[in-house]
Amino acid sequence: MASAVEPEFRGPRRRLIETLQDKGIKDLSVLRAIDQVPRHLFVPPSVRHRAYEDSALPIGNGQTISQPFAHARAIELLMLTGRERVLEIGTGSAYQTALLAHLSAQVFSIERFPALLDRARLMLAQVQARNVSVLLGDGTLGWREYGPYDAIVVSAGAPAVPPALEEQLAEGGRLLIPIGDREEQVLTLLTRRGQVLDRRDIGPARFVPLIGAGGWPS
Repeated sequence: MASAVEPEFRGPRRRLIETLQDKGIKDLSVLRAIDQVPRHLFVPPSVRHRAYEDSALPIGNGQTISQPFAHARAIELLMLTGRERVLEIGTGSAYQTALLAHLSAQVFSIERFPALLDRARLMLAQVQARNVSVLLGDGTLGWREYGPYDAIVVSAGAPAVPPALEEQLAEGGRLLIPIGDREEQVLTLLTRRGQVLDRRDIGPARFVPLIGAGGWPS
């Protein structure tokens, strides 16, 4: 997958990598992906000068691109080896999608806003992320056609784990999802062990609500 490192962003990107390391990100493959994926292409031009700050930024439709640390921590928790089939709920800016494309075999991503999905397709083509498929739809229903998945990452807060996502998680697979109310959640990592999902609470989180049949009503 191509990288588009423009010279004026090399310094800010290097400082971002150092910030993430200082905050505890240790997985070198995750840091390498963040170094290679041009975050400035995935944010609106009006905030492009802030692309390599460790902060969330608006991307339209009431949605945001999460701070780089949130992406790095989430992907690090999934413990990807490069062989996984990954389902992403909430394509959004497609920046996390591009990171996942660097770190897994195949990525399947679902977005409910047509305008965001149209832009995501353009950006993924621009960075030559050829191992990604995207779908317009209700992410709480998953993408049954291509399951089960070795990893599922949900980029919105849910009241509980959507049953369809639980069903589409492979044996040994990891599901990362913020669980709580509409305002505050706990980032939760679930691992399938037979018929049981082992649960590990990671810490407090604040995500936009997960809207859909298996989440919050619109």
